Amino acid sequence: MKKKGIVAILLAGTLLLGACGTNQNTGGTASNTGADTTKGEADSSQGEADNTKSESGGSGEGMKVVYVTPGAMGDNGFCDSVGRGLERIEADFGAKTTVIENNNDASKYAESLEACFQWQPDVVFAEPYGFEELYVQYADKYPDTTIVCLDFVLENTQKTISSYTFINEEGAFLAGVCAALVTESDLEYANEEKIVGFVGGQDITVIRGFYKGFEQGVKYIDPEIEILQTYVGDFFDPVKGKTAANQLYAQGADIIFQAAGRTGHGVLEAANEENKYAIGVDSNQNGVYPGHVVSSMVKDLDGAVYDTFKLIVDGTYENNVVYSKGAGPSGVYLAIDEFSEDIMTPEMISQINEITDKIAAGEIEIERYTE
Repeated sequence: MKKKGIVAILLAGTLLLGACGTNQNTGGTASNTGADTTKGEADSSQGEADNTKSESGGSGEGMKVVYVTPGAMGDNGFCDSVGRGLERIEADFGAKTTVIENNNDASKYAESLEACFQWQPDVVFAEPYGFEELYVQYADKYPDTTIVCLDFVLENTQKTISSYTFINEEGAFLAGVCAALVTESDLEYANEEKIVGFVGGQDITVIRGFYKGFEQGVKYIDPEIEILQTYVGDFFDPVKGKTAANQLYAQGADIIFQAAGRTGHGVLEAANEENKYAIGVDSNQNGVYPGHVVSSMVKDLDGAVYDTFKLIVDGTYENNVVYSKGAGPSGVYLAIDEFSEDIMTPEMISQINEITDKIAAGEIEIERYTE
């Protein structure tokens, strides 16, 4: 990632709280939520009358693009996925991109946003978790700056903020399918008990949405499978994640789906040490512990960032719109690669692919989490 010189404030190096899934998204609300229009796929209906289209309509050459995260790059998850999208924007459009990291230090947030807008960016990709009121203030103060919230819905007074959200329940459903197939299999580390586990970062709306989808996916394969769940209350502590995973493994789970940001790395480590299985999240984490990470529920933030910037450049992006994607490209999917193929049988992978296609075609209805 090229980090072009925004200001000395760029902090050295993340949804959830900025990095890995802690963001309040489609299922939840922030303190300023409720944009007027929701768009699903690219061919969705037009926005409301007060939505305005981008006037960028050019090549994107030289446009300034900032990604502000409460967390940090190098998380092998949310932030790094956004970073890959920025790299593609630079390569394909010639835009100038930079990242402002806060390393989960709330005392830096105000300073970071000031630095961001002092750079006079054309586009800001934002993770507003913890920044909500600040973003609203800056969005109203700089209405000509395009602000796109990632995996988080936020609305400002002038209605200039839009959001790109993911239907996490659909991706988590696939993780549940995978977990169920593994626990009922004869794979090397699968036990005789039909028990799977779920480790969440914080007990908040977005993570409950993950669990909701996961539960439905497990029960789709076998309603009798038992699901153990725990929330560790932290997205940045792998030690807590490892402890939580060990507890679930000790209770009979042979595979755990983690939706816990950096904390989830501890779950993957526990799977490796205890000769169990795990499912990663946000980015493809299959290669972190080969032989133990069966698959990963990927949020295609790379594609989301790239596709949104393309809309901005061609002039079809709209303000005050919630762009929402489920299973499929630029949405959520289960990463199946050589690491997965080394663990699962071809029949298991084929079944996962068939179910993925059915979800994308609307043949399987997945209930969304609501409070």
